[in-house]
Amino acid sequence: MSKPRKQIHLAAHFPGVNNTTVWSDPAGGSHIDFRSFVHLAQTAERAKFDFLFLAEGLRLREQNGRIYDLDVVGRPDTFTVLAALAAVTDRLGLAGTINSTFNEPFEVARQFASLDHLSAGRAAWNVVTSWDAFTGENFRRGGFLAQEDRYDRAKTFLQTAFELFDSWHGDEVLADVESGQFLSDPDAGTFAHHDRHFDISGQFPVPRSPQGRPVILQAGDSDEGREFAASSADAIFTRHATLDAGQAFYRDVKGRLAKYGRSPDELKILPAATFILGDTEAEAAERAHEVRLQQVSPATAIKFLEQLWNRDLSDHDPDGPLPTVDPVPGENTVARGRASVRMHRDPIATANEWRAKAEAEKLTTRELIVEVTGRQSFIGTAATVAETIDSFVQQDASDGFVLAPHITPGGLDEFADTVVPLLQERGSFRTEYEGTTLRDHLGLTSLASSREKARAS
Repeated sequence: MSKPRKQIHLAAHFPGVNNTTVWSDPAGGSHIDFRSFVHLAQTAERAKFDFLFLAEGLRLREQNGRIYDLDVVGRPDTFTVLAALAAVTDRLGLAGTINSTFNEPFEVARQFASLDHLSAGRAAWNVVTSWDAFTGENFRRGGFLAQEDRYDRAKTFLQTAFELFDSWHGDEVLADVESGQFLSDPDAGTFAHHDRHFDISGQFPVPRSPQGRPVILQAGDSDEGREFAASSADAIFTRHATLDAGQAFYRDVKGRLAKYGRSPDELKILPAATFILGDTEAEAAERAHEVRLQQVSPATAIKFLEQLWNRDLSDHDPDGPLPTVDPVPGENTVARGRASVRMHRDPIATANEWRAKAEAEKLTTRELIVEVTGRQSFIGTAATVAETIDSFVQQDASDGFVLAPHITPGGLDEFADTVVPLLQERGSFRTEYEGTTLRDHLGLTSLASSREKARAS
């Protein structure tokens, strides 16, 4: 008997403010006008995607003391946008990145429980951390949290939020809330949590929501990040671009689940990806090259270079070789607030890897930056892209993808109209939603079933 086809999970990333977007394209639109959010969300729902994903930025980024030019349009509040989208969509999941370093469990839990009620069970929380004082200056705690402590606080933050979500007991609570009846149970919503991070107690004011808790997403490739995802997340974002790298990550993370009493299907692995489509393979390749050059202008290439080198390189020729000097070690003072800075744990080693690649492939600085900053990309005809995406999933390199179009808000339309029908013909992607909640879409065990399983063990 042949093995049943795995079902592909797809999500749409509203790209927001980053160098993925091609601003110069005439089809590009606003990143803050609500109509842009509505267009992308409704396109994703029409294509039966699992969820729409919004990133979060708590401060505009700076470079060399000036606001980074890719951030000038600002960053609207995640909860506000998702709550509004709940009113103009019916089934699409609504996922938001909310920081666990500079927020408080009570407020975040209250907001996500409210969103889950407003959306009838479609909320998801991408749990992230932040350690830099640059972002912390916007908050009263500033940059007090040491980098090595950020996952410890995140784990405690998430556990505390779970305690708040679970302070309303059982499915009968939801039934009572839906009927409009008041409860006589004085313990409903009562909570108390005391540790080195949080010292709180009281009564949680939002009754149990349709999902009980939001779906938990996490992004992180470090060992700490993988372990955090294996213990607590429902899905993890990755950046692995090749089949072999994806399969290795897939095996590693899925292999960590058993020690937490979890099965492999309880955590979905969803790499971030872009796509470029064309009527022929050659047309798609040419278009992809043009898009990457628009995404990484000469000025942008220098900015990326400075983020690793930690020095002013404004006089460097982007069409020449990489700098011969090494990166400046220690705290990064050039690219403040850039998450990519933290990815380079050994800047000198990374610079040497870049030099070796540039020499071997005869790449200029800009060409090298185009190569090393690119995400997983699917390039080709609709048929080729559908086949490649399907092969990654069927060969256990991922469970699906989070797609970030390079045009906002209409960049997902072509994919929805051409690639999705081909995936449906293969039997690898749904033609209709089978459930109402995001947990249903992802094929995750219900929280009620999980509690029964925990009691039985």
